[in-house]
Amino acid sequence: MRVVEWRVRAIRGATSASENTVGAIREAVMELLDELETHNPIHHDEIISAIFTATPDLDAIFPAAIARERPHWDNVALLDLQQMYVEGSLERCIRCLIHVNTPVSQAEIYHPYLRQAKNLRPDWSLAQVSQRMPSAVQSRR
Repeated sequence: MRVVEWRVRAIRGATSASENTVGAIREAVMELLDELETHNPIHHDEIISAIFTATPDLDAIFPAAIARERPHWDNVALLDLQQMYVEGSLERCIRCLIHVNTPVSQAEIYHPYLRQAKNLRPDWSLAQVSQRMPSAVQSRR
């Protein structure tokens, strides 16, 4: 019998909004969280917290407010922060850092970088195309 060790893991992700509107930010955040939940073995009771950051040019709505609209996210500890401005950095960028309890190894976690944010971690975007559905996800479904 194999003993499964549960650990706190961090799942990172990022995306970009097409414009500074509630609709565009909602679409980007929902797409990011859909991708994150689809490709990682997350049960909502195992989510510890989620931190969202947005660049200063996004102020139409809080990304955490959008996450709170999702089923089973109403009791997750959520926090919004503003990313610092760095000249030449990606505009209209939304990032997330989600802490979860999971038996999955760090190497099996899928970190989605979508839209223009793919350029932030091109190494992950390319490497993860081949592992879109880790074996741990398939076994828990």
